[in-house]
Amino acid sequence: MAHRSVFTVPAFRRVFAAAAVSEIGTQISYVAIPLVAVVALHGSPGEVGVLAGLSTVAFLVIGLPVGAWVDRMRRRKVLVAADLARAALLGSVPLAWWQGVLTMAHLYAVVLAAGGATVFFDVAKLSYLPHAVGRDRLEDANANLVVLDAAGDIGGRGVGGYLAQALSAPVAVGVDALTYLWSAACLLGIRAAEPGPAPGPRGRLIREMHDGLRYVLGHPVLRPILLEGACTNLSIQLTVTMLPVVFVRELGFSGAALGGFLASGGVGLLAGSMAARRVGRRLGQGRALWQTSLWLAPAGLLVPLVGHGAWVWLAALAWVVTAAKIGVDNVIKVSFRQRVTPEALLGRMNATFRFLLMGALTIGGFLAGLIGAHAGPRAVLWLGAAIPALSWLLLYLSPLRRTTTLPDTEAPSPSGGSVEGVEALGRDPVGGAEVGGGGEVQDVGREPSRGERGAEAGDEGV
Repeated sequence: MAHRSVFTVPAFRRVFAAAAVSEIGTQISYVAIPLVAVVALHGSPGEVGVLAGLSTVAFLVIGLPVGAWVDRMRRRKVLVAADLARAALLGSVPLAWWQGVLTMAHLYAVVLAAGGATVFFDVAKLSYLPHAVGRDRLEDANANLVVLDAAGDIGGRGVGGYLAQALSAPVAVGVDALTYLWSAACLLGIRAAEPGPAPGPRGRLIREMHDGLRYVLGHPVLRPILLEGACTNLSIQLTVTMLPVVFVRELGFSGAALGGFLASGGVGLLAGSMAARRVGRRLGQGRALWQTSLWLAPAGLLVPLVGHGAWVWLAALAWVVTAAKIGVDNVIKVSFRQRVTPEALLGRMNATFRFLLMGALTIGGFLAGLIGAHAGPRAVLWLGAAIPALSWLLLYLSPLRRTTTLPDTEAPSPSGGSVEGVEALGRDPVGGAEVGGGGEVQDVGREPSRGERGAEAGDEGV
């Protein structure tokens, strides 16, 4: 039977339409919200830094319990509620500005609360997608969503800067609020019925969170994927935190040059996500993860050499290659996570990943400042480049070393939060195949975040 495009699925068409418009809005606010603080409210650098921290702190504070809560609810309702909440919160910014009552405290509250809504949205979206498209089409669906993210990285921030300049930053934030209303309308239009939460007794919240952690950390393939992804996020955050210092202060480049350098990562992300399925078929999906890391990640060692003349172009090319590796990862890794995890654990699995991957971003920001202050910004860039050049070993030393096809198993979920059930899932993700540390897995099966953004397929970002 000929393979039909995932766009023949009505539910995915609406999910994609919602994500497309929401991505534009997210990129607008990525530029506009800091400009509201700096231009409209005359915020200090410290206040702008607090604003940036508040945008991700919700993942660390409520990330794990949200996974357990989402597993108790219908995911589409959570998505719609999160979109409506973000529309109301962001819409309050231009209204308060027009009335002359906008304050930094107001902006802090909006960013913090919107971040909480984004946690619910991200976890629910990753858990809803397998139902919307079917597990056999997850690779196709995630590839299209990652391509969408990459396109937003390339062009969306330029649109945000233009709107902030032409309409004012608070009005640009209001445009983002309208995109969330559009997203909610698209999701409300999905007619396919969603099954209710898995029946069975509900455990205590702490126990359910513990089950999700034990499932992920006890799984022989999910664990190395999580650890390698956290290393990638740590390295990216180290690099992007110090690049502005090197570009502007040390080399005397303009902000536009910095923006062009960072936007080139979107080109790499786009290329990697579009090639992911082909690379997975050619190398085998498991092998593709560690082999692309082995061959592509060391190119990042050129980024710390950024300088005048040809060196800036070599560093930009290295940044493109690094992002291409992340594009491949985000398609294959996220699809695998969604396929191998039982329905009843999807929310907790995704929340565990988001919690730890976002935690790596937070640590990376603080670590970059600490090392930069004592050893200089170039030392931070070298650390950021060295981590992914070595972290592929986490994948190589796992069962992925010889795996050609990733598992596609929906093993029985823990009943009532049974720890024994979680342990069994961690030991045997392929329905009886023995999976040992580094052992070969035969015929194991087949194959969505963004870090801070609310509508992306992958967890690693540039």
